[in-house]
This record gives sequence, structure tokens and C-alpha cells, in this order.
Amino acid sequence: MKKSYFLIISLSFFNVLSAQIITFSNSQFKSDLLAGGITRDSKGLYLMPDSNGDKEIDVFEALNIYEVQEENRYITDVTGIEYFTNLKSLKIQGNTLVNLNLATLKKLEYLDCNSNRLKTINIAGLSNLTYLNCSNNGIKQLDLAGLSKLTTFNCSQNAIKNLVLADFPLLETANCAAFGFGDTTITSNTLVLQNLPSLVNVDCSSTKLTDLKMSGIDNLKYLNCKFNDLTTLDASNMYSAVDINLANNYLLNSIFIKNGRDETVSFGNNTNKYELKYICADEVQLSTLEYRINRSYPQLAGKCMVGSYCSFLPGGISYTVKGSQRWDSNSNGCDNDDPLFPFLKFNITNGIISQDFITDKSGNYNLHPQAGQHTITPVILENASFFSVLPAKVIADFPAHNSPFIQDFCIAANGTHPDLEVTLLPLNMARPGFNSNYKIVYKNKGNVIQSGSVNFKFDDAILDYISSNTSFINKTVDNIQWSFTNLKPFESREIVFRLNLNDPTETPAVNIDDVLKFTTTIESVDTDETPDDNVFTLNQTVVGSLDPNDKTCLEGKIITPGLIGEYVHYLIRFENKGTYSAENIVVKDMIDLAKFDISTLVPTSSSHSFVTKISEGNKVEFIFENIKLPFDDDNNDGYIAFKIKTKPTLVVGDSFANEANIYFDYNFPILTNKETSTFKTLGTPDFEFSNYLALYPVPANDILNIHNTQNLEIKSLEIYDLLGQIVIAVPNAQSVSSIDISKLRAGNYFIKVKSDLGSSSMKFIKK
Repeated sequence: MKKSYFLIISLSFFNVLSAQIITFSNSQFKSDLLAGGITRDSKGLYLMPDSNGDKEIDVFEALNIYEVQEENRYITDVTGIEYFTNLKSLKIQGNTLVNLNLATLKKLEYLDCNSNRLKTINIAGLSNLTYLNCSNNGIKQLDLAGLSKLTTFNCSQNAIKNLVLADFPLLETANCAAFGFGDTTITSNTLVLQNLPSLVNVDCSSTKLTDLKMSGIDNLKYLNCKFNDLTTLDASNMYSAVDINLANNYLLNSIFIKNGRDETVSFGNNTNKYELKYICADEVQLSTLEYRINRSYPQLAGKCMVGSYCSFLPGGISYTVKGSQRWDSNSNGCDNDDPLFPFLKFNITNGIISQDFITDKSGNYNLHPQAGQHTITPVILENASFFSVLPAKVIADFPAHNSPFIQDFCIAANGTHPDLEVTLLPLNMARPGFNSNYKIVYKNKGNVIQSGSVNFKFDDAILDYISSNTSFINKTVDNIQWSFTNLKPFESREIVFRLNLNDPTETPAVNIDDVLKFTTTIESVDTDETPDDNVFTLNQTVVGSLDPNDKTCLEGKIITPGLIGEYVHYLIRFENKGTYSAENIVVKDMIDLAKFDISTLVPTSSSHSFVTKISEGNKVEFIFENIKLPFDDDNNDGYIAFKIKTKPTLVVGDSFANEANIYFDYNFPILTNKETSTFKTLGTPDFEFSNYLALYPVPANDILNIHNTQNLEIKSLEIYDLLGQIVIAVPNAQSVSSIDISKLRAGNYFIKVKSDLGSSSMKFIKK
């Protein structure tokens, strides 16, 4: 009985369905459907819709239609198409449609409705649609929600304002050219391309585009943005870029294409109208872009900066290796109670390219390798034999490993090794009659905690002590002493003080080009393992005018041969002379590998937090990221100081020069002076020292005796350290036969004798 009822109901439904005639608003459209030739079945074969010959199309007959192709027939309305619910392809281009509602065609895969007069179109929710061409219409709003299978999209030449294409995982091609077309009220436009992982080609030319936002477009290769009003283009996440066309974007101010690709960028021919000021690109593109600008667009030469410092990550997809480095202070393994260890060097290599990074003083590190297997090795900058690091190396493999890849390092002591170091930095230039600021930087390079004192010696006749940020424990006429306690391994501390310099009218007078000599020493109760760097002598030349961005060799322009193969110290100062805070500053220094051993480079002090990158063999970049250096005179200064060893193969008479480029944000770099120093002896001897004089004992401890074997008339005696600086002077030495050297640090020195025969010198050792 139940089966009979079901059969009756089914037959009744079938009869109703087969009898329901579709009403078409446009007679031409109905006529064309009935005539055949524009409809196909599921197999792609032409099909006459009117299967029962009643010259109508009912709902049942409409279900047999899978394709409709009604092109260039001036059809004004396709009402009735909503019943063709099995339709997969609809081609109705070249008509005069004004409104189009296809919301019921859930199986639709292909829609071409270009070149109509459409004002509205309803296609939201058509989850099977792969192809959509609605170009050359008057559409102002376009809802693409639910079109998850869309692969090809063309909405060019419509009146759309502010188009968002987001979250279409299969979209490959998007043509949005002139999508503000026909609406004279639109003076600006925004296009958002977001989370489109399959997108390869985009045409957004001639759209009055003022803003283009792109993210999640990893496979985008071709971008046509010509004839727009863009002021900036950020294509830094176009990781597959091949060609970017920016012709006739005359308002362009900046372009960001640091994306790991060496793509082609086109500007067009009429570049006289461009206001382009900055292009950020990958390192491999810089020389080519600079050449093109200088040759093809000469009006931009000197106006458009080409660089790579818009981001300090490598161009393209990169990953993160990060962690902390700690000092095992109680020799029981590292934990969170142990102090962080600053300025650790990391070498990272993929077997082909090798780079070094020196962390900042925070004790944390961040490395950003790209895809591949990378070996990361921690390196102690100085006295590596005093320490051990665990792990000794780590291998990170991306994208196989998770990012960020977390790895901490633990530094422990090997034995007991006391080692202190002191340097003296001139924070500004010395000018006659003005105050000058100085900074003593002292550091524990050993592996035991130390306490002691720091001494600063100066010429009180021409310099007056004003103040310091740290209270001294002792002050004499020409010496100031400070104490320190509990200086931890690799900890640095600073003393900043101010001196006033005599002017040319005072006695003694100080004039331009005079050389000021300062000596700073550090000492503790422990025997230092490298005592030479417990004494630092600064030679500062007096100047008459300020150069706020300069480079100085602190040992001076003339350096004794004793420093061949040893450390020399450099100071690079920079000043923000602009009208806005400088967010990022990079000091780039190309090291002469014929004169310097770049593996020995050690940053010693800075005004702000920074990291160091060493790449391409000799390129050193000191990166001050997000420091926002002010522009007011009281706060707009900064500096970086470092030391590096000269090559041991240099000889007396060799000179070495160094200069640096200073980059403030997106501006052209400022080139510092070329600082040149030369190795010279204390002077060519006028007589052979050993033929007239003898020194004893050798080595000497507290007293150095001078035996005058030939009754030489001695006028003066001077003792120099290896830096060539006078540490003891005896001006009237006619009857002097010994010198008290007890206050000198252990090390090598020279004694210079001036006599009636001229001058000569001899080296001696202080125990």
C-alpha cells in the first residue's frame, strides 16, 4: 500500500515538473534557444531543448542543457536561465544585458558575459565556477564570495572602485585593467591581492590605481601596473617575479622589489615626469639597476637611490634560527639564572655561501637563512682557547625543520685566564677653546671575574677636566683614577667624561693640526695574559671645523712597526642632519683584504644597539635597526668602534686606508673621509745605538740602566710604547744613567736618545 502511494506521488511530481513551462522575458533569447545551435548536452553535442515539440521549454527539458552560447545577439534579458540548473558553461558576451542573476546555477563552471551593459551581477556562491569574464561592462560592485575554484578572472573596463581579490586558492590569472573605467567620479582606486597562492599573472593597468596591497602571492610572476597613479609599489613578497611593468606611473616615489628574484622592471620611455627617489632591490640587482638609471634615465641619476636596506632579511622566503647564549657562571651547565653572553659570532654556511653575524649586547640572536641545509657554528671573538661552547655547531634544514628553529648555546670556561682590555674613544672632534667628550671602554676578555682600576693620563697644561658620569677615586694634576669591581667575563663598562681644550690665545696655545696625546690604562691584582691591550694611547688631531660623519684611526696617521700584525682601532661617527628621525642606519665598510685580516674584526663599542654582518669576503655592515636617531643637535649623534688586525706581511713604509658609507634610511649614503695610516719607525738613526750605549738589565724590571760607553753628550731620553706614544720623557738627560720604569706595564718598549750626534733608538723589554 505504501509503495502505491509513493508511485502516485512520484508520477504526480513528474507530471507537474514536465508541465512547468519556463517564462522568458526576452523573446529573442527564447527563440534562439528553441532554434537550437546555442545549446549542448553533457557530452558537448548540440541539443534541441524542446524535446516534446510544444515550442516551449519546460523545467525538465532545461535540465538537459549543460552549455549555452548566446553571443552578439543584442539580448537585453536572460530571465529564465535560472532554471537551467545543470548548466556548466554560459557564454553571453556581446549583448545588451543590464542585470544578471545566476545565483541558482550552482554547477556553473564557465561564465563569459563581457561586453554587455551590466550594472549588477549576482554570482556569489557559485563554488564550481573556474572561469569568469565580466569585462567591458558598467559593474560598480562585484561580490565574489564562495568562488573557491576560480582560476581565471577578468573584470577589466568596469566601474568598480576598490577591488579585493582574497582567498582564491586556485586563481591563476586576474585581469583588472581599467576597473574604474567609465566612472568619472573615481579619481583613485585600491586593489588588494591577498592569499592567492596560485596566482601567476595580474593586469591592473589603467585603473587610476593609487594603492596596491599584495600578500600571499608567492607564485606571482607577471604584474602589469602601467598607466596608474601609484606612489609606491611593494612587490617584496613576489617571490616568483619575472616581469613588472610600471610604465607611466609618474607619481611613483619608491619601489620595493627585494624579493629574491632578478626580475625585469619596466618604466617606459617618458621618464622625464618621474619623481622616483628610492628603489629597494636584491643585492644581485643593484649594479644593473644603477646602470640602467644612469644610462637610460639620466634625469633620475643622483635623485633615485638604489639600495637593499629597506629590510634586513634576505630577499625571498627566509626562515628563522634564534635563541640565547649564556655564560655558565657556576660551572654546572647553563640555565636561566646564568647571565647572557653578548657579542657572539655565528658563522652560517650552506656549503657554497658563508656569512658571519655578530650578535648585539643583549645575548640573544636571530639568523634568517633561506631554504636548504645550513651549518651554524658559534665563534668566540677573542681568546677562543679560554672558552668552550656547547653545542659546537648545529644544522638547520629548511623547510624540513620548523621555523623558528630554537637553539640556545652555553659558554663555559677552560681553565683560569684573567685578561682585561681598555680603549679610549673621542666622542666628538677636538676644537681649540671647546669642550670635548670622551669615553673609556673597559672589558673583561678573560674567563674570571675581575676588580681593579682604570687610569686616564692627559696634559693638564692644555686640557682641563670638567666632569664625568662616574665618580673617580683619585685625581692628580694630570691623572684620574676610577675603580671597578666584579667585572664579569665579556662584560664591558664605560666611563664618559668631558675636557676643555685651550684656545690659541691661551698659554700654552692649542692650534689646528696639533696632536693631543692621551693614555688610558687598566690594572687588577691578577696577572694579565695579554698585557699589551691594558694600555691604550689615543692620538687626536685638533680641527677647526666639524665633519659629523667621519672615520678615525685611533692609533693615528703614523704607526710604529710594532703594530704590524696587531690590532688597530677605528671609530666611525655619524650624525642625523635631516629633519626627521632616522629609523635605520647602516655603516658599510669594505675591508682591504690585502692589508687587514677580516677574521679578527671585533666591534668594541657603539652609541646604540647594533648587529654586525660580514659577507662577500670583505663587506662589513654595522646595522642599527629601529633606533630612530633624533635630528635635534643634542641627540642626533652616533658611532661604531671596532678593532681589526693588520696583515703580518706588511712592512715599514706600507700604508693602509679605510673609509665607510653611512646609510640613513632610504637616502643616498654619506661617504666618510679616507683614513690613511702608515707604518714608520721612530726615525732613521743618526748613529748605531749599540756602538755608543748599552741597556741593562735585559729584560728590565723597575730600573733601566743606560751605560754611556763613548762619552756621548746625551740631551734627552724618551720611552715609547708599541703604539709610538711617549710614556716617559726625560728632557735634560746629560747626567742621567738610569730611568725608573716600575710604573710601566710589562711589554715591549723603545728608548730614543737625542745627542750631539743626532738620535737613535733601541728596543727593550719590561718584565
